[in-house]
Amino acid sequence: MQFDDRLATVLRTRADSDTVLRIQFRQLLDLLGTDREGSDSALRHQGYARLGELTERLPQEDQSRILREPGVRLRDPQLVAFLAEGEAKPAAAAMATAHLSDPQWLDLIPHLPVTARGFLRHRRDLSPTVKDLLARLGVGDLVLPGPDPEAIAAILAEAADDAQPAPAETNDGIGALLKRIEAFREGRRSQSTDPRLPLGEDHEARQIDTVEFACDASGTAIWASETMAPLVVGMRLTAPNPGPLVTIGSNMANAFVARQPVHSAPVTITAAADISGDWRMDAAPLFDPLTGSFTGYRGCLRRPVLDKRAARDSEADRMRQVLHELRTPVNAIQGFAEIIQQQLFGPAPHQYRAHAASIAVDSAKLLAGFDEVDRLVRLEGQAMELERGNADLRAAVLETVKRLQAVLRPRDAGFSLNVSGSDFITTLDRTEVMALCWRLLATAAGALGPGEEVDLVLTSDGSEIRLELDAPHALTEDDAPKPNDNARPRAVNSGMFGPAFAFRLAQAEAQSAGGYLICKENRVTLVVPALTAFRGARSAGSGRNSG
Repeated sequence: MQFDDRLATVLRTRADSDTVLRIQFRQLLDLLGTDREGSDSALRHQGYARLGELTERLPQEDQSRILREPGVRLRDPQLVAFLAEGEAKPAAAAMATAHLSDPQWLDLIPHLPVTARGFLRHRRDLSPTVKDLLARLGVGDLVLPGPDPEAIAAILAEAADDAQPAPAETNDGIGALLKRIEAFREGRRSQSTDPRLPLGEDHEARQIDTVEFACDASGTAIWASETMAPLVVGMRLTAPNPGPLVTIGSNMANAFVARQPVHSAPVTITAAADISGDWRMDAAPLFDPLTGSFTGYRGCLRRPVLDKRAARDSEADRMRQVLHELRTPVNAIQGFAEIIQQQLFGPAPHQYRAHAASIAVDSAKLLAGFDEVDRLVRLEGQAMELERGNADLRAAVLETVKRLQAVLRPRDAGFSLNVSGSDFITTLDRTEVMALCWRLLATAAGALGPGEEVDLVLTSDGSEIRLELDAPHALTEDDAPKPNDNARPRAVNSGMFGPAFAFRLAQAEAQSAGGYLICKENRVTLVVPALTAFRGARSAGSGRNSG
């Protein structure tokens, strides 16, 4: 190849989608991470500028995943230094996958950020000379004492005797890159970061759920996640006596005194709005690998998670609020339709009255559907229970089948009912039992095809009442309505939301009654406790309590 224009070709490509962003990021890593001999210096500067733009647009996780892919070549110290100055996850991936010579590492390591040196220390393939330089610089998992400039100079001079020095071209390249990075940071700092009142401006409140931090031996935070660093750094988080901003328990204070780890310990912070409130802390003590002295804590703050019951109740409350907002306009529409239909405010043409009657019917169906959704939400959220009583499930099934047979007989369809056993008295009120039977059987009846007959088996052993129903062929094929079904209304149905919703509501009703409903292998099975078994269980429980 006489002329290598790969980098120029990549830079001319427009990154208009996430896929192209990832591809271009991977290509720039490959081109900038290899040998620079014979390459255009100005073109490489443009490549680094484009790479900086891509790191701003790509999530950290995507950058880290690409950097850890097999075949990624990070053999240029300038590129490694550039990536080390970025976000934590890509920097960690770059430190884990970079392949440099010993002289290049020895020249680059003193200029790396503290966090990048901490990531690099976990590598096992570095030479003893490089590892010794890291150890003598005092790297301690991101918790470092203040380095002595004279000591660092002495360490570098001694390390230079153990290995060949890096080429001057590499030295100059790293220095130029560091100057460019510092200029970029100064530009970011020059932007206004003063707090402003939201006067007529869009203000989106942010909710931070996790904050990583590192504290020194005195318990003062010296590092934190980038978004929260200005609020956390300087706060006494892991001190036994944290001060007025941080409140901890006595057990947590004792753990800090004994330099023990803490797990899910409650912490309350009273400071800026974004950091204030209740937190849970997970933190582990850190010790210097050479001297064994205590250097501080590294850990994470996380917001406490509500228990599942509270989250479920909150979701149910939101759903009921939505239903309330929907009922209000539908009620108004239904009321105005009835006014026109009944000519309460004066005569109306028959055509308008017929149209108003249709609107009133549709409104009534919507309100009935809202009631079913509200019933399901309340049952699943355990905010209501079915009405108790002593209804006969066999009588309810017989009555429901009789009502449905009158509709199904013209299509030569129906149920083949088989009853065995005795004692079909349930713990539910008759209204609840009739609604449950209608929900199941009407759903099946609406799916029956011409000439189709399904088995319906009702049994009882004195403790449980079991109703088993073979699912109609239409339900086992597809729950969705067929295209030609929209032209003809079904003779009978269980509700406006379809069979899946009807079975889910029936399942919630069965669970509220102390039983269950399962749909397995084209068969629907409903099981509810019998009244005698329910009373026997209560009597046995009362006897144990009295003893």
